[in-house]
Amino acid sequence: MAAPTGTRHRDAARVPVRGLTVLYDARCSLCAFVRDWLVEQSQLVPLTLVPAASDEARKLFPGLDHRATLDEITVVGDAGQVYRGAAAWVVCLWALREYRALAHRLSTPAGALFARGATLAAAKWRAGRRHSGRWDADARPPSEGWVYEPTAGWLYHAPGCDGGTCPTR
Repeated sequence: MAAPTGTRHRDAARVPVRGLTVLYDARCSLCAFVRDWLVEQSQLVPLTLVPAASDEARKLFPGLDHRATLDEITVVGDAGQVYRGAAAWVVCLWALREYRALAHRLSTPAGALFARGATLAAAKWRAGRRHSGRWDADARPPSEGWVYEPTAGWLYHAPGCDGGTCPTR
């Protein structure tokens, strides 16, 4: 029985996915946590994690709207497939050995509603954090001594502390 015309582009035998690039917001603590979690998982399809809107991302995918990749997770397949939002989360889970079955459940109509709800909840959390200045890399100018390091988060290097004596405020 032949697949309906509208689903031919999804034929995995014709267009297999051999690798996925996950573009994540390196300034976001939730995104950094998920990045670290993805790296630790057993992967059936290799995941490459690249900071969104970085020079590397722009070089790899010059046709993408890189500003938009900071607003929602974007995953690019090795054959040029682009997944955003809930679909991007589902395809990330699909790439993982322990979560492929869950990804299949989330790709059903009912599962897609759940995935969309989870994505919206994460977006709302991120927006609240961004507007409160708790994780946004632009929230504290470097001139105040704050530096954001993606692996460690916000670090404060007070001016004039080189000799071990730091002025207090």
